[in-house]
Amino acid sequence: MKNFKNKVAAITGAGSGIGQQLAVLLAKQGCHLSLSDINEKGLAQTVELVKDNPITVTTKVLDVSDREAVKQWAQETVQDHGCVNMIFNNAGVALGSTVEGASYEDLEWIVGINFWGVVYGTKEFLPFIKQTKDGHIINISSIFGLTSQPTQSAYNATKFAVRGFTESLRQELDIEKSGVSSLCVHPGGIRTNIAKAAKMNDSLKSLGMDPGKSIKQFDKFLRTPPEEAARQILNAVLKDKRRLLIGTDARILDSFQRLFPTGYQRIAAFATKML
Repeated sequence: MKNFKNKVAAITGAGSGIGQQLAVLLAKQGCHLSLSDINEKGLAQTVELVKDNPITVTTKVLDVSDREAVKQWAQETVQDHGCVNMIFNNAGVALGSTVEGASYEDLEWIVGINFWGVVYGTKEFLPFIKQTKDGHIINISSIFGLTSQPTQSAYNATKFAVRGFTESLRQELDIEKSGVSSLCVHPGGIRTNIAKAAKMNDSLKSLGMDPGKSIKQFDKFLRTPPEEAARQILNAVLKDKRRLLIGTDARILDSFQRLFPTGYQRIAAFATKML
C-alpha cells in the first residue's frame, strides 16, 4: 500500500484514543472510514472531528466480542463503501487482578474483547480485504504482549495471544502473496483512558497494593500522545512492517526482556511492590 487516498479503513475502538486519532489522520489523507465503538457518544465525537474532509464516513455501535455483530459490520462496510482495504483491530480493555482473585466472568470479558474481538475482526474482514489485492490488517497488541507484569495476567494473556495470532497470519499472507499484509503493534504507555476505565479488584490488596492508587500510579506512565501513536502506525503500514514498538518505554522493556528473559520478572515484581 503506497498511500491511503480513496482507500477504505475499518476501525474498532474509534470513539477515543488511538482509534480516534487513526480516523483523524486517515481522513486528512482522503481515506474513507467505517468506524465502530461500543460508546455511541465517542463515535459521534470522532465523526465531528473528521466531518470537514471530503470522505464517506459510516458508524456502528459495536461490541467486538459479539461475533455475529462483527460479521454484520464487515458486510455493511462493504455494502456502504463498495470495498474495504484495512481493518484496525484496536478496541481493548484492561483488568487489574491477581490470578487467584480474577473471576471467570472478568476473564471471559477481557478475552472476549481483547482476543476474540481481534480474531473476529480479522476473519470477517480478511476475505473482503483480499478482494482488493491491496490491503492490510492491523492488530493492536501491547508491550505487555512481549513482557509480563504482576496483576496483569489476563491482559498479558490476551496481548500475547494477539501477537502470536498476527505473526502467524503474516506468515500465511507471505506465502499466499495475495497483496494483503498484516502488522502487530506493541504500544507502550499511550495517553488514553484505558487505565482509568480498567477493572481493578480487591485481590491486589493481597500483594499490598491499593487498587485506586495503582490506577493513578499507572496513569503517570502513559506519556505518548495517541496522535503520535496513530502517526507511527500509519507509517508502519506504508512501510509494510511486521512489528511496531511505540514509545521509548516499549523499546526499553523489549530490549530488557531480550537481555534478561527470566531476570526481568524479578525486577518487575520489585517495581510493582513500589507502586
